[in-house]
Amino acid sequence: MRAGQNPAKFTEEQSSPAERVTVALLTHIPYLQGYYTQSLDVLKASIASIEKHTELPYDLFVFDNASGIEVREYLQSLFASNRIQYLFFSSKNLGKGRAWDVIFGAVPGEIIAYADSDVYFGPGWLKSAIRMLETFPNVGMVTCRPMRTYPEGHSATRTWAEREPDAVLEEGAFIDWEIFREHDINLGLDEGEVRARYESSSDLLITYRGERALIGAAHWQFVAYRSVLQAFLPLGIQRPLGDDRKLDDAINQAGYLRLMTLEPFVRHLGNTLPSDLANGSRMGNKIGIRSQALSRRILDSPLIKRLLLGIYNRIFRWYFYR
Repeated sequence: MRAGQNPAKFTEEQSSPAERVTVALLTHIPYLQGYYTQSLDVLKASIASIEKHTELPYDLFVFDNASGIEVREYLQSLFASNRIQYLFFSSKNLGKGRAWDVIFGAVPGEIIAYADSDVYFGPGWLKSAIRMLETFPNVGMVTCRPMRTYPEGHSATRTWAEREPDAVLEEGAFIDWEIFREHDINLGLDEGEVRARYESSSDLLITYRGERALIGAAHWQFVAYRSVLQAFLPLGIQRPLGDDRKLDDAINQAGYLRLMTLEPFVRHLGNTLPSDLANGSRMGNKIGIRSQALSRRILDSPLIKRLLLGIYNRIFRWYFYR
């Protein structure tokens, strides 16, 4: 039997989403050893960069995909201090695609600014993305960094640019070498591979109503209308990782534009914190730096790199794909 009346019945007002934009992060840091040794530091740097460099109002939504206790406690502390407005914990690793199903279906904002939790945001990132989102028609997603993505994923954007009378389409090298290199090196490619890819490919630039954008986008960071993303739910992605392009392809096949900014407003950090973002205690003395540089050269040699990554991949599969 119920005792008394629920106080909520007498509340005349209910809360609604505070902001038009929801910044949504997805994180999975199961432990802080091996591959994930610095991942919590990377997550902290990512959230700090959002707080420091997001000029427009936003709510922060974090989906934690079965991280370890240290990460969960950190996120709970941010939620308790209202630095995170929406916090979702999953006790199981749903994989990226199924986590997207939850995130895109749950976030309250009209605009979703999504990122993996290893992305660092620079000044002006959100303003630039929303300006492109509102200038170009039928936009599916905007990524806040220039890179070269696979052509099959943005064929609809190229077709639109070729047919649109108000659009000017140019092909050439519009991404600076150092900007291109910074991103691709961080993906684990060696210098030779990166240089060869840069010299054998090109960029597609659209000018439309005074706004310039590169053709292409990335699923690790993008800004999109919630209504567009929700049209593709459920995404039907089964593998924990590796099928991320299904989102890119679905948006492209539906005829939406996939665009990138000309300036590198965001950085994909990966699982290590770069020296320019780490504190002084991580830098070491000159002897330590020379020693680390030598170790880095050895580890980056193609034969050693292939051998060690092969061993790592086998061990990872033993533990997580049994």
